[in-house]
Amino acid sequence: MKSDTDNYRLYLKFIETYSPAGFKGIDRNDPLILELEEFSEQHNQFFHVADLVLIQIIWASTRSAKMIGIPHEELNAYHFFEATHPDDIYKHTLGRSKLMDFANDLYNAKKGKTYLSMNIRIRNSEGKYEDLLFQLLFFYSEIHKTVFLLQVHTNIESFKKPKYGYHYYVGDDLSLFRYPDEEMLKIGIPFTNREFEIIKLIEAGLDSNQIAERLFLSVYTVNTHRGNILEKTDFKNISDLIYDLQKKRLL
Repeated sequence: MKSDTDNYRLYLKFIETYSPAGFKGIDRNDPLILELEEFSEQHNQFFHVADLVLIQIIWASTRSAKMIGIPHEELNAYHFFEATHPDDIYKHTLGRSKLMDFANDLYNAKKGKTYLSMNIRIRNSEGKYEDLLFQLLFFYSEIHKTVFLLQVHTNIESFKKPKYGYHYYVGDDLSLFRYPDEEMLKIGIPFTNREFEIIKLIEAGLDSNQIAERLFLSVYTVNTHRGNILEKTDFKNISDLIYDLQKKRLL
């Protein structure tokens, strides 16, 4: 039996098989589609492919109805945003911004692939919020002169995740395009919500006294948070950390 990682090659085969036709006219009884549907059923996933120049979902697997309550033929980008947990709207918005950056970069370069993954709490078909891993594989199509996106969504409620922060990766390491594991989910943002809030206020130009007043904390507590923030990173000062987060479009 193939490993979970090997089975992610099915997604790459999906791209290779159907991208020449622009992912149009896919037969849902095709053996490859049936195999992918079976794999996604076993691993609590669904997936879709989109044209990022047209900003349009072209094709989606049938499990979108079971996981988020939206039939595959009705799925669009609005549904994901509308179903996002209120506390995750900020990072979802940042992810969407990064998505468009990738689309523009690849379209202008007329070549290439890149990858982004992050976890976001999404409302399921029963109205409850569950943690989903969003894995986004972007690639330019020379044939269609556009940027396609393959997006895989995996329910990771049962996985042990970091106590604070959330998973986030952006880059060209396509070895991370695989079935998730706990080590993968440790990659990302290590800060608590309070620490990230303080980072954003520092970015806005507030000093420790102003932050303490804004958040109804003592200056000692704010400075303790600042020290903890740097201990979680390789940076020696907050300004360098903020610059790095800005480059990653996390601020």
